[in-house]
Amino acid sequence: MSADPSSFNHPSFGRMTADRVIIFDTTLRDGEQSPGFSMNLAEKLRMAEALATLGVDVIEAGFPVASKGDFESVNEIARHTKGAVICALARSGGAKDIAAAGEALAPAERKRIHNFISTSPLHMKYKLRMEPQTVLDLITSGNTAARNLTDDVEWSAEDGSRTDPDFLCRCVEAAIKAGATTINIPDTVGYATPEDMEKIFSMVRTRVPGADQVILSAHNHNDLGLGVANTLASLRGGARQVECTINGIGERAGNAALEEIVMALRTRHDQYPFNTNIQTTDLLKVSRMLATITSFDVQPNKAIVGRNAFAHESGIHQDGVLKNAATYEIMTPESVGWSRSSLVMGKHSGRAAFRDKLKALGYADMDDARLNEAFSRFKDLADRKKVVYDDDIVALVDDEARDHDHIRFAALELTSSSGKPSAAALTIQVDGTDVQANATGNGPVDAAFNALRLAFPHEARLALFSVGAVTEGTDAQARTTVRLEEDGKLVDGQGADADTVVSAVRAYVHALNKLLVKRARTAPEALTA
Repeated sequence: MSADPSSFNHPSFGRMTADRVIIFDTTLRDGEQSPGFSMNLAEKLRMAEALATLGVDVIEAGFPVASKGDFESVNEIARHTKGAVICALARSGGAKDIAAAGEALAPAERKRIHNFISTSPLHMKYKLRMEPQTVLDLITSGNTAARNLTDDVEWSAEDGSRTDPDFLCRCVEAAIKAGATTINIPDTVGYATPEDMEKIFSMVRTRVPGADQVILSAHNHNDLGLGVANTLASLRGGARQVECTINGIGERAGNAALEEIVMALRTRHDQYPFNTNIQTTDLLKVSRMLATITSFDVQPNKAIVGRNAFAHESGIHQDGVLKNAATYEIMTPESVGWSRSSLVMGKHSGRAAFRDKLKALGYADMDDARLNEAFSRFKDLADRKKVVYDDDIVALVDDEARDHDHIRFAALELTSSSGKPSAAALTIQVDGTDVQANATGNGPVDAAFNALRLAFPHEARLALFSVGAVTEGTDAQARTTVRLEEDGKLVDGQGADADTVVSAVRAYVHALNKLLVKRARTAPEALTA
């Protein structure tokens, strides 16, 4: 392992010691750029609060110059989220970017401006169309402008892993001289190997004056499946901040997953003697919250938070676990928020028992209004279903927790028989007003979707329709995913109900609400030399 960085004072974190690792979460910025993902303001505020409670040190809240909605979300998170440093993204060469970031962050208790510019030959030539000296000049001016607005400034070398080593060192030196207190060397396109990343950080620490007085940061994408491995290697090379996302969401194949990094550091402390502030018992709860908001379930075999992460089917494995869990489990399920209990509930279960069950499942923070709505749907489900399992309750509560600001499902009546078109009578609420529509179709789902298009006219194309059962049995709830595409924008919605067609309509309505949010998004103006 490379020599540990010297301790020094950081404007946001005070005395930095060699074993301290800063967790920088970019779920709300880089993560939201995943195809199909989008969050409205209320959802972003919920996630930001959950991340702060989890113990995340820095929350990258968004890119304020991108749109009015992005500016508003960063500003509201800065106003309401306490405990973590709130960070906003800006381009080094964009004076408007940095001014917008500073304005959006104004209410924050602790704030950071994160500015970036591409440094690889490929990006400079074809993306920026700039000469290296121009890039160096923009690094200096951008970090100087950011430092005039806050003491905590981060600079990133976009496509840093493919940047010429000598030029990368010149860029890092320029950023430090201009006031940057954190230097990020990202593997933007997921090209690097662990050996590459350890070598890059060791080089920067060794060659760049002042590098021992700033935090070096790693931001690794997962295109080759090496995001977490590259992050751990970066720590070996001297990085002391890791940039990551819940569930590993992000552009293309995603970012390094926060939960995997944190548990790797905790489980293999012998190899990585570093400490974080993350409350690991909250990892599953935050993972589920994000899955609910984005309508993207984690795959069953996902490390740490996948439903099979602590499941054992092999007889040999089961026998070993029963005798001593350590035979096949390198961490306890409880350490990341899993519970081994699965108490069955039914139609005679009361509100108090339902609330206790929700707490056990990680939903302790539900307000009374949401609790009442969820309990009402639970009683309805219990009347139709013999046994209500934990997974049924999770699906029901997650569906109820989704924000439907503009459009809400109200009621659906269907008529269907073999050999004839199906008919649907649908009622939805649009901004609080009931809207009804009747339509026919080739089957009940087609009829219901046709009625929805009449009730709320739109041109979005149905790009994906997927139905799965939440639990076993013919009376199982259906969980439906709907993907809509409009002008290149993709959104996914999800719904759950014991009636498969109702779950499909709920999913479609959720997708429409997300599409309305995404319509307001714009791209920032291109940088010019």
